[in-house]
Order: sequence, then structure tokens, then C-alpha cells
Amino acid sequence: MGHARWLNDEEKRAWTAFTTAHALLYRRLEQQLKRDFGLSGLQYEILARLSGAPNREMRMAELASALVNSKSGLTYQLGHTEKSGLVRRRSCPSDDRAVYAVLTGDGMALLERAAPGHVETVRELLFDVLTPDQVRALAEGLGEASRRMAEGPGEGRAAADGTACSGAGAAVDGRA
Repeated sequence: MGHARWLNDEEKRAWTAFTTAHALLYRRLEQQLKRDFGLSGLQYEILARLSGAPNREMRMAELASALVNSKSGLTYQLGHTEKSGLVRRRSCPSDDRAVYAVLTGDGMALLERAAPGHVETVRELLFDVLTPDQVRALAEGLGEASRRMAEGPGEGRAAADGTACSGAGAAVDGRA
């Protein structure tokens, strides 16, 4: 085992500030979404990611990767949003392995109601307390760290086999 590269005082301060701010922000966002809309943070992110995707749909593996979540964790959360009529799943007629998550009209309507309060909470708790230079440094620093972690050997990346799916709109259970 190699020599540990311990954090210096400034790195410890940054790490503690990051982990504490992340936990507090996540908790407050979860509380606001649950209280106002009955959504978890991950359910909100599912709706938000699908809303920005072409045809408001994404392959499940790609959605899991984008959300930095396991396929099983996404499947569980998608089950709840599907029961609520916010999303539906559809199969791909040209690739039996591919399943897509599709944002429904009800899901989009809920997202449109939830987004303003969610964004205001993010703004109030994070961005309103930072200077523009701090926001830029945060975006650059965390963006670089995220990029490097995402490029790691097999970590968190969806299998991209390039398989195209025709027949958009075919539902898993036969309902369109």
C-alpha cells in the first residue's frame, strides 16, 4: 500500500464545506419537493432530464448514467413515477434490450409547476450567497472533477452500443 497524500488545511476546509453544503442543500431541496409536490429529488431530476431530451424520452441506461444512478435505482424510482402517470416506459421494436423512459403530459405539467419553486430554492440557498467569480470557480472546478470521474475506467457510464431504435412511441405494455 502506498503513502497516503493527506489533505492540507485548505483542502480539508474545502472538502468539509463541500460535503456539508451538499448534504444541507440536498435535504432542503428534498423537503421542498416532497412538501409541495410529493416528489423525491431523484424523481424531479428524472422529469427534468426527460423534459430536455428529444421527444421527451431517453434510453433507461442513458438516463441512469445522466443521473449518476444505478439502473436498479432508476427502475425503482421510475416505477413510482409511472404509477403516478408522470412517465411511461416503451420498448424498442428494433432492439429487445432497449427500454425507454418517456415523459407524459401529466409529468410535464407537474414539472412546469414544480420547477419555479425548485429553482428559487437552489438560487436562495446557493447562488444568492456566492459572487459571480465564486459561481464561475465552482462551475469550473466541479465541472472538471465531474469530467475526470466520468471518464474513469467504466465508472458510471452507460453502455453506448450505438443501437438506434425505430418506432418511437411504442409502449412496453402495448399502450401508446
